[in-house]
Amino acid sequence: MKLPRRQFLHLVAGAAALPAVSRIAVAQSYPTRPVRLIVGFAPGGTTDITARLIGQWLSERLGQQFLIENRSGAGTNIATETVVHAPADGYTLLLVTASNAINATLYDKLGFNFIRDIAPVAGIIRYPLVMQVNPSFPAKTVPEFVSYVKSNPGKVSYGSGGIGTSIHVASELFKMMAGVDMIHVPYRGGAPAMTDLMGGQIQVVFNPVPESMEHIKAGKLRPLAVTTATRSEVLPDVPTVGEFVPDYEASALQGIGAPKGTPAEIVDKLNKEINAALVDPKLKARFANLGATVFPSSSSDFAKFMATETEKWAKVIKFSGAKAD
Repeated sequence: MKLPRRQFLHLVAGAAALPAVSRIAVAQSYPTRPVRLIVGFAPGGTTDITARLIGQWLSERLGQQFLIENRSGAGTNIATETVVHAPADGYTLLLVTASNAINATLYDKLGFNFIRDIAPVAGIIRYPLVMQVNPSFPAKTVPEFVSYVKSNPGKVSYGSGGIGTSIHVASELFKMMAGVDMIHVPYRGGAPAMTDLMGGQIQVVFNPVPESMEHIKAGKLRPLAVTTATRSEVLPDVPTVGEFVPDYEASALQGIGAPKGTPAEIVDKLNKEINAALVDPKLKARFANLGATVFPSSSSDFAKFMATETEKWAKVIKFSGAKAD
């Protein structure tokens, strides 16, 4: 039977519209079961706290549990690879951090390409590191610190939470831009580095503000500067590194990613809900208590940001000569 031309065209148009209608329907009903949010760090730290705060918000808003799954190891690569190889259906998400931008250059062989294989969903927060010294250290300002290091070659050591951590690359960026030479002492985490800093075994640590406030308030450490472009609300009297080293900027960040190929409608839905969380006064205050500022963004803006960070840290890693253990 030969169909009239007009009826045939209507049928063709209807068939072509089915995939789009199907995708919209999936997004509208999403999620219909629990969602896993994979975190590349152990429970208890700032990254884990952020994941649980945003996971609780999404659970309440979308009516399904967002389950936090901690998969630490290999500098967050285990967590990232888990998400890369998960179905692209919105039910496995990644807590994105600065490590994802750093690892692209730090590791020679990865089983994935973050920029290619992870679809950025939304930013959540950014927070500064704080450049801090033992109170007995002679320098009280960044210029005094730079002068001291240049006058005492080979005598100033900085600690980090390990090769390729935010603490490490922020310190190397300072070395590169301030033109100073410091010895790197990597630890298995930021906490032991801070312990040795307070004990005088090392001279400086660029540590996240949330994990430093207690020691600073107790007078056990002296903050010289914060690493973000603007001053921290929780340390308003502490200058930025950039006030003395022009254009210096480094920050820790957290956001959400999904496997590449996740339907755009689901990405958009998650982005909308996460950005709604970032203007909620109670949640915003919780993040402020961590020393963080909210980081609302479109998925495309978050993608551009991660690409820029990856390029930036590639230069620093190459300058330092660092390679993953």
